[in-house]
Amino acid sequence: MAEQNPIGATVRRARAQSGRTLRDLAAGIGVSVGTMSAIENGKVALTIDRLHEIARYLDVPASELLAPQPDQPPAEPPAGATGPAGATGGAWRTFAELDLDPALRAAVQVFTDLGYHGATMRLVAHAADSSVAGIYHYHRSKQQLLATLMTRTMEDIEWRVAAADAEGGSPAERFALMVEAIALCHTVRRDPAFITATETRSLEEPARSAVAEARRRIQRRLDRAAIAAAADGSFAAPDPRNTARVVATMCMALPYWFSSEGPASSAEVARDYAAHALAMMQVQPR
Repeated sequence: MAEQNPIGATVRRARAQSGRTLRDLAAGIGVSVGTMSAIENGKVALTIDRLHEIARYLDVPASELLAPQPDQPPAEPPAGATGPAGATGGAWRTFAELDLDPALRAAVQVFTDLGYHGATMRLVAHAADSSVAGIYHYHRSKQQLLATLMTRTMEDIEWRVAAADAEGGSPAERFALMVEAIALCHTVRRDPAFITATETRSLEEPARSAVAEARRRIQRRLDRAAIAAAADGSFAAPDPRNTARVVATMCMALPYWFSSEGPASSAEVARDYAAHALAMMQVQPR
C-alpha cells in the first residue's frame, strides 16, 4: 500500500489539534467537505495559495504544515483550550460525531455487519448512496478505507486518554480516569472501536504498525500510572503492570456486548469499569 501524502496527514493533525472538524475547515477555506477530505487523504495536491489559506484558518505557520511528523502521537487539545467537541475542561468526556466522510461512515456500517473480508466497495457505495466510482474518487481501495477509519479511531481514543491522564491529581486517580476514557470510547464509538479491535490483522503496512504503536502508547500510560500508584502505596496488586493490561483488554471487549438501548448508559458503564479496575488493583484507603 502506498504511503499517504505526508502534507495531507499533517493538515489533518493540525486541524485536530485546533479542535476543528473536517466540515469546519472546508467551510473556512471555501471548499467542499469531499475536497477537504481528499486533501487530507493525499488525493488532491495542495497549491501554495490553498496551503496558506489552511494555515491562516488554523492559525499555524504554513511551514509547520510542510514539516510532517509521522512518528509523533496525535495532538492533544491544549490545557484549558476548546477540545474537538467544543467543550472546555473534561472535553474528553464529550463526544461529537466522529469526523468521517460519507464513504467512511458507510464503511463502518458494512465492516461491522460483514467484516472487512466480507465487504466490497460496491456494498460500501450502496450504503453511502453513491456510485462505486464516487467512492474510488476519494478512497483508492477498501484497504485505504480500513486504514483511515482505524487511524481516526485510534487518534480519537489516544487524545482522550492523554487528556484524562493529565486531569488526574495522583497516579491512582490518573489510572481510574484513563480507564473511564477508554471505556467511554469503546461504548460511545462502539462500531469503529469494534472494527479497530478485530480487524488489525487485515491492515497492511505501514498502517498496521502505526495502529499497533498507538495501542502501545495508550498501554504505556496505563502501565506508568499503575506502577506509580503501587509505588506510593495506593495499589496493592502484586503485579500492577500485568493487571493494567488485563484492564485494557477488558475495556476493548466492551463493543462485543454494550448496547445503547441497554439498561446502563455509556457514562455509567465507563464509571463502573473504572471502579472495577480500581478493585482489581486492590486500591488502598488513604
